[in-house]
Amino acid sequence: MKWKKLFVAPAVCAALALTACSGAGEGEGAAEGGGGGTSGGGGVLRIGVTSDIDSMNPFVGINEIAYAVWMHIYPSLLQYDTADPASPYKGSLAKDWELSEDGLTLTFNLVEGATWSDGEPLDADDVVWSLGLFHKYNETVASGWSVGSNITSIEAPDEHTVVLTMAEPSALSLTNVATTPLLPEQVWAEHDTDDGEGLKTFDNVPKDGEPMVGGGPFLITQYRKAELAVFTANPEWYGAKPTISGFGLQTYKVADAMITALAGGNIDAAGGVPPTGLDTLDKPDITIDSYPALALRDFAINSNPDKPDNRELLEPDVRKAMEHAINREEIVETAWVGKAEPGDSILPPTTGTNGQLWYNENIQTIGYDIDEANRLLDEGGYAPGSDGIRRAEDGTAMSYEVIFADDESGPGDRAFQIIKADFEKIGIEITQRKLDTSATWDAIYCGDDCQYRDFDLFMWNWHPGQDPNFMMSAMTCEQWGSWNDVGYCNPEFDELNEKQAKAIDPTERKAILDEMQQIVYDDRPYIILTYDVRNDAWSSDWDGFVRSTQGFFNSRSTQTLEQVHKK
Repeated sequence: MKWKKLFVAPAVCAALALTACSGAGEGEGAAEGGGGGTSGGGGVLRIGVTSDIDSMNPFVGINEIAYAVWMHIYPSLLQYDTADPASPYKGSLAKDWELSEDGLTLTFNLVEGATWSDGEPLDADDVVWSLGLFHKYNETVASGWSVGSNITSIEAPDEHTVVLTMAEPSALSLTNVATTPLLPEQVWAEHDTDDGEGLKTFDNVPKDGEPMVGGGPFLITQYRKAELAVFTANPEWYGAKPTISGFGLQTYKVADAMITALAGGNIDAAGGVPPTGLDTLDKPDITIDSYPALALRDFAINSNPDKPDNRELLEPDVRKAMEHAINREEIVETAWVGKAEPGDSILPPTTGTNGQLWYNENIQTIGYDIDEANRLLDEGGYAPGSDGIRRAEDGTAMSYEVIFADDESGPGDRAFQIIKADFEKIGIEITQRKLDTSATWDAIYCGDDCQYRDFDLFMWNWHPGQDPNFMMSAMTCEQWGSWNDVGYCNPEFDELNEKQAKAIDPTERKAILDEMQQIVYDDRPYIILTYDVRNDAWSSDWDGFVRSTQGFFNSRSTQTLEQVHKK
């Protein structure tokens, strides 16, 4: 088993070419811009994770942990202050910023003296080139980002100033560019070929032990897909110098192996510990932090109106019956041992920006009711066969395969078994087909010639953006083949999505978003099962971890990895 290749300190030291792996030295202080100050000497933080970096390429990867890696190796204009779930932005490459009163001009003033890790200047021209690249391909290879069509120009009046001009005022002017990774032109320009398709074929991994060119607080020096990623502190980082010399990510396919490694001292920290592993880590030398996360678990129903088979799944009352047969309370208590919350909206309660929470607390929901589920199916004419499984109008059994992403393993497996048992009570049979995350997407979308036509159901998760626009836009018709993973398309929803994006007033925007949440709930492309309680754990020899709705290693901020240190 791969987990037996433990991520022990000597291996990391060798990979990082460091000599202070067990040291507790003090890091450098804050540096305003460029400097080649000494990187931290506080050792290497060894982190265990259960999610795979599906791709190092920002035009390909979709997993949350890949976005977290890009946050740490590439510069961004801003970051979130992750101490607050409705957090404001804080400066990064931009030391300050201003949106004009008419909402049409956004100006960033950059730190001075910043450089890329190869010594090339990191200034306004780099920002213009990089954001321009994402903007040019915002409807094609860069559609996973948000540098969209509302931007009419991106200019650098001088080397420390970037000015964006918008076609119309938008609630998203800052959100659309704040944390987008800024890529080094000297590396990426040659791959801008074939209408951007060349950007997707670049593997973007370190070669021959040499770190990739970056501009974040860390540089990646080693990467083995689904196994290991090793990072060293970037001496050219323009911000506060990290206290640690570097860190590593060890991927565990089995969460129990990660827990065993932390309990045994073979790693220093673990992100996203399953609740069933908390008892093992309940030790004096381990710190456990549990708190509401920005994450949800879903049971998804194919919503492509052109799906050729099992078309009864498109019927509203069948979807409603399915939800009536899902016992969220039991899933929380049994699958998650109480470390989760029942779900309903596609926006978790922790979704918030600039002091505003966006979750609809008044969403009208239905509850667990097996009798009502059976009544709906009876009235729909779905009579049981001799085997107890109901039949659709064409006589086919209501027996469905559930595609199951393997990063849902553990609590998700137990949730599946609870749903399966309750579905049997209403005459619906489900079977589990477990796939890795890349294969899960392939089975769902199945290519441009297929587009969601072949699957029936799946179970997966979402780690949405802090701003609600990401999750809402993922549900739109234009996101088919990109972030839309269920074939959902509702023109009324899309029209409201355009309105919420333009609503500058938070109260007005909240009202629109509340309506959108109710629409998606009633249409049921997803039955939201639970909202996560995040469980992170680390050796009590370490301190400086900053809580975030996405964990201490996240795509919102580099705060933890900049300041974490040995006691």
